[in-house]
Amino acid sequence: MRHLLSLLLLITVTAQAAGPGKSAVASAHPLATQAGLNILEQGGNAFDAAVAVAATLAVVEPYSAGMGGGGFWLLHREQDGLQTFVDARETAPDAATAAMYQNKEGKVMRDWAVNGPSAAGIPGQAAAFVHLADNYGKLPLTSTLAPAIALAEHGFHVEEHYRKLAGYRKDVLNRFPEAAAIFLHNGKVPPNNHLIKQADLARVLRALAEKGNAGFYQGEVAKQLVDGVQQAGGIWTLDDLANYKVVERTPTVSQFRGGRVISAPPPSSGGIVMGEALNILSQLNDGNTAEITPHLAIEAMRRAYQDRARYLGDPDFVDIPVDKLLSIGYAKQRASSITLDKATASSSLGEPVGVEEGFHTTHFSVLDKDGNRVAATLSINLPFGSGFVAPGTGVLLNNEMDDFSAKPGSPNAYGLVGSQANAIAPGKRPLSSMTPTFVEFDDRIAILGTPGGSRIISMVMLAVLEASNNKPVEDWVNAVRYHHQYLPDEVQAEPAFIDSQAAKDLVRRGHKVVSTGRNYGNMQAILWRQDSGEVTAASDPRGIGSAEIRAPHSSKEQSTE
Repeated sequence: MRHLLSLLLLITVTAQAAGPGKSAVASAHPLATQAGLNILEQGGNAFDAAVAVAATLAVVEPYSAGMGGGGFWLLHREQDGLQTFVDARETAPDAATAAMYQNKEGKVMRDWAVNGPSAAGIPGQAAAFVHLADNYGKLPLTSTLAPAIALAEHGFHVEEHYRKLAGYRKDVLNRFPEAAAIFLHNGKVPPNNHLIKQADLARVLRALAEKGNAGFYQGEVAKQLVDGVQQAGGIWTLDDLANYKVVERTPTVSQFRGGRVISAPPPSSGGIVMGEALNILSQLNDGNTAEITPHLAIEAMRRAYQDRARYLGDPDFVDIPVDKLLSIGYAKQRASSITLDKATASSSLGEPVGVEEGFHTTHFSVLDKDGNRVAATLSINLPFGSGFVAPGTGVLLNNEMDDFSAKPGSPNAYGLVGSQANAIAPGKRPLSSMTPTFVEFDDRIAILGTPGGSRIISMVMLAVLEASNNKPVEDWVNAVRYHHQYLPDEVQAEPAFIDSQAAKDLVRRGHKVVSTGRNYGNMQAILWRQDSGEVTAASDPRGIGSAEIRAPHSSKEQSTE
């Protein structure tokens, strides 16, 4: 009998641990997707593949991510069900002060906060790679960083998306000779197919692969980074780099239409804002079964984004009422002021505060054959970050310090007002909207995320609504997008939405609907249908990325580009 019970237990555990048998990678660049798949084929798991994808993006997508930046990694380990959130967000240098970007008259010096090494926080990307390799991966960094090192040494070819974003930041890149020499061509936007080689970055990646954290945060690389920053007017020290630590946090969890929504906790605002908005929707018009109209979604966004500005910041510095914000009781209270036929004026809801951050971020999603999964959103803030490369390193620094409130109560570069909760302090991590997310239904699992600044949360939320309606993964990434963030009091929407009947209905209800002038976002998503074993993936058609699925020891099965 005891033997039979043990056998039954073994069968049960094996069944629960069974993965999809296929792997999938969706990222913002085909070369990064391929790097992740190659690592999986070498015997690596999803966490190894995630390092390879992120490192490759650091090479070929310098306008969105890099070794001089940071990000958030949502992980699920299938063998024991562990779900954790790896916070590799940048930190403020120890010499940072709350008023560091204000002049003698108290006005914010926006250029100082956005361009050059003065705008850079201490990077977390390298530490994240080491943390994942040491704690979750199967392969050494010498294997997982090899694709990125090869691309840095041999080069990648410029395409139109690169040219567009380089044009946006050309003047800033030209301020810093090291950056201009790498990312421009004779001071101009490179032509299509121009080959960009990054020998210094390859050396830094190799030092990281061979020495771990000491290869980046100590020794020669650290000295080059600090010397370069200080000589150009920045305030980094060797201690700032040596003291940087990745933090593991507990993801937020909320429920919506039978799905368990696992997402990003503070210092990301994503999981709380999306969870609160979904909870509000669940209280409206039988939200678990009825259609969610844009009007209702916008009213939920409006209230959740207001609370983002009121309460959220770095949890190591600010007390955040997470349980309250994600409670059903609070959702009922917030939903009670919503009417089905009329827009609510944001000014009627109280404090006129809001926060914003840069749009140039990247996201990728990974699922391996055993069911391990990663949703990671990484950023350097504006295109090409601060525009500054520390000489001899090839490392393009972020400008994430602008994600802090440079002067609480005063408008930032986007005309929005920040709160004291997100004020600058030494060692503090700036508030973010990055929202890597899993949604677990009884029969299927969604893995998704996107770049897009403050619009990230609304984009992921709209995709969750599609997933909750059992729509295919392509519908999540293709859906026309709209957004409301409390202030400015307007619905920001993609051009395709503006002339739609849904937009006309919003105007009739009193909403102000404005076009963003262009499409936005670059969602990368994977859907695993556990009931059938089917795996599908999609890369946002607004970008140049790719999503591919592989069966073990097989050739390419599916590509969506």
